[in-house]
Amino acid sequence: MLYPAPTKAQQSLYLSYPPREHQTSAAQIFLIGTAPPEGEVLVNGEAIQRSPAGHFAPSFPLKMGENRFTLRYNERTLEVKVTRSRDLAEIPTGINFGKDSLTPSRDIARLPGEPICLSAIAPPNATVSVQLGNQTLPLLPQNALVQLPPNSAVLNAQNQPTLTSARQYQGCTTGTNASNLGKPTFNLELNGRRISQKAPGAIALLSPTQLDVIEVTAAAGVARTGPSTNYSRLTPLPKGTQAAVTGREGEWLRLDYGGWIKASETQTIPNGVPPQSTIRSVLSRSGEEATEVVFPLTVPVPISVQQSDDTFTLTLYNTTAQTDTIWLDDDPLIQRLDWQQVEPGRIEYTFHLKSAQQWGYELRYEGTSLILSLRHPPQQSSRTAQPLQGIKILVDPGHGGQEAGARGPNGHLEKDVNLTISKLLQRELERRGATVYMTRETDIDVSLQDRMAAIDRLKPAIALSVHYNALPDGGDAEKTAGIGMFWYNAQAHSLAVFLHNYLVETLNRSSYGVFWNNLALTRPHSAPAILMELGFMINPWEFEWITDPQEQEKLARAIADGVTAWFENTN
Repeated sequence: MLYPAPTKAQQSLYLSYPPREHQTSAAQIFLIGTAPPEGEVLVNGEAIQRSPAGHFAPSFPLKMGENRFTLRYNERTLEVKVTRSRDLAEIPTGINFGKDSLTPSRDIARLPGEPICLSAIAPPNATVSVQLGNQTLPLLPQNALVQLPPNSAVLNAQNQPTLTSARQYQGCTTGTNASNLGKPTFNLELNGRRISQKAPGAIALLSPTQLDVIEVTAAAGVARTGPSTNYSRLTPLPKGTQAAVTGREGEWLRLDYGGWIKASETQTIPNGVPPQSTIRSVLSRSGEEATEVVFPLTVPVPISVQQSDDTFTLTLYNTTAQTDTIWLDDDPLIQRLDWQQVEPGRIEYTFHLKSAQQWGYELRYEGTSLILSLRHPPQQSSRTAQPLQGIKILVDPGHGGQEAGARGPNGHLEKDVNLTISKLLQRELERRGATVYMTRETDIDVSLQDRMAAIDRLKPAIALSVHYNALPDGGDAEKTAGIGMFWYNAQAHSLAVFLHNYLVETLNRSSYGVFWNNLALTRPHSAPAILMELGFMINPWEFEWITDPQEQEKLARAIADGVTAWFENTN
């Protein structure tokens, strides 16, 4: 259904955000809501600015602790309590260590000779040391502790590091032999008084000659740069990949090539030997929709992928070349394949492509052979009446069911607008000849995993995830507006930039920007996949445009026209 523009608020006074009792660490908060356009809305006695339909989104500074706001419209009042807590490390009071500051915070294992660094937050002028095994390690005071904001802070353009007043004490040591060193004991001395406290995590040193060897059991093992989901993703490891474990931290395993993976996505190979593979000949075979390249290995090894303009680079770790022959005929996609043994145990294969635009790839192990599938460009119709004839497009209406998404000033839910625009977009794309697949056509729950799986299963030419935006606490909901595009794999960058610019210029809308972002619906690499944020639900003025039926029709046509123009420019 199409939702009418909210020319009058349905409630006399309605607050969409924040909840009546809300906790945040942000320095300010926005109040999103609506009331009939006649008259004034007062917040703590002061009149606030509103859109022609009566919507509002003013921001107010927050002091530490409790902040109360009273909203009034005629005789109707609403009370809101916002509690601001600290998100920065603080100086501990008295003779104490900072809360949760002792490291390691969970059990860790490292190789002999590898630095083991310990740290704690303690009062200034304290003397701090650590007892680890049979040695005592002094921890020295460092410069002011720098804390980074969360990744989401960039969405408010507030991603600067913060200097805290807390004093961190640090020191590093090494071990020489495999052993269990146990939990380190931290000692703090200040003004003639002393306290001791054990760290939450224990420390062990691994035996380099008796390393565990694991096999990836997940369909695509999530590899990261460090031992938590806070760390960046690396190229997923195909099922069957084998690697030695060179470190542990809690539930995370460090693999011999440098990536970290959850233990639950692996199984230990009994009596396993650290994998070392060789490779000889390489074979390519061109099919109707993709070219497959076969890398026969003696062991399934970790891999990584790097995409750039005109090139696709595949790296094999723990592998040594014995290659004399590569079979690569004239191919619709690949101009040439070069390779080099970059260093002992690491080989790079660089595919020089005939087009700068890449259309997706897949990696899998069949036994010990790695199969790389590079998708061919889609065959676009030359018929001007239906320029997208033969093009498969997946449209993903974001959220749905229990997942409401963002909420507009009058309580209108993002999931409903997403579905409205997606259906209009489906119609416009089909009018231009495209075959369109929808991840949902009604208000139902669809998991992120199912949405991602649909892209991999259907292998569309492109995938478009339809969303509308909001901001984290601390943003400015009145001033932030516009169309944003999000991409992750390099093959989706051109589409994201082109469609962003096309919609901004064609519709005369504000630009929010183009973002590289690690989102579930941008991560699939079997097709160029982008997530579109088509406006801000929480901006009072933009919300009126978002819910205007005529503007919805124009937006759907513009997206379809932009997609058509991108395909024409790309091919």
